[in-house]
Amino acid sequence: MVADLVVRGGAVPIRVRDHDGEGAPVVLLHGAGGDLTAWDAFAPLLTHAHRVVAMDLRGHGESGDGPWNWDAVLDDIAAAVDGLGLENPHVVGHSLGGMLAGMWGRRRPGCPAVVSLDGHRSSVTEPRHYLGLPEEQVHLQLERLNALFSAQSSSLRRPGPEVASALREAPEFADCIPVFEQVGCPFLVVLAGRELPGLPAEFAELMAGYRAGLRRDLAALGERRPNVRVTEVEAGHGMVAEHPEAVAELVLDFLAASALAR
Repeated sequence: MVADLVVRGGAVPIRVRDHDGEGAPVVLLHGAGGDLTAWDAFAPLLTHAHRVVAMDLRGHGESGDGPWNWDAVLDDIAAAVDGLGLENPHVVGHSLGGMLAGMWGRRRPGCPAVVSLDGHRSSVTEPRHYLGLPEEQVHLQLERLNALFSAQSSSLRRPGPEVASALREAPEFADCIPVFEQVGCPFLVVLAGRELPGLPAEFAELMAGYRAGLRRDLAALGERRPNVRVTEVEAGHGMVAEHPEAVAELVLDFLAASALAR
C-alpha cells in the first residue's frame, strides 16, 4: 500500500511516499523543479524486488525550505532514511537527483549501489565540455540558453529563487563528473541518447556538442573506475516518464548484479 508521510527528524521536514514492496530498500530522488510524484509510474515497477521510497528534496514539493548546500541535502536524505528505518538503501536519482545519488555514494562507500539517470552536468557549463564547436559560438549560445533557463525558473513557485540561484552557482551542478570519480560503491550512470524535447532549434547544434562531450567524458570515467558502469538509453532527459519500463529494467538488473557481486 502506498503511504504519504512527513519525516521530521532532520533540519527540515521531508515528505516521502512509501511505495512499499519486498526486498532491499531503494530511495528515489527527483530532479530540480520536480517532486516525488515524478516516480509514480516508475516506482511500482521495482516493488516486486525492493521496498521503494520516493522523497521531496528540500525546497521542492511539500518538503520544508532551507539553504541549499549539498551536505545539508544529503543530511536530509539520511534523516529520511533513518526515520523510516531503511537499512543501507540503494539510491537512484534523476537529473539533480542523480548528482545527489553520486554524492551519497561518495559519502557512504559501503552503499550497495547508486544510480544516476542523466544527472551528470548542467547544460549551461564550460565550453570545454562541448565537442566540435568553436569556443566563441559556445559562449554566445550559452548566454542565450542561460537567459532562457533563468526566465523559466523565475516563474516557478518551487524551488524558489534562492535554491535556483544556489544550484546555478554550484560547481558540482555545472559538472558532477569529478564527484563521480570519488564514488567507491557500484555506480550505474545512464546517459540520455536523445536531446531535450521542446528545446528551440537554435540550440540543437549546441546540445549535440554537449551530449558528445558527455559521451567522451563518461566513457573515460568508466574506463578509469571499474565500479562505474556507463550505459545509454534511447530516450530524452525525461527518460523516467518517457520510458519507465526500460529504465526500470536497467536499474533492476544493475541492483541485482551488484547484490550478487558483494
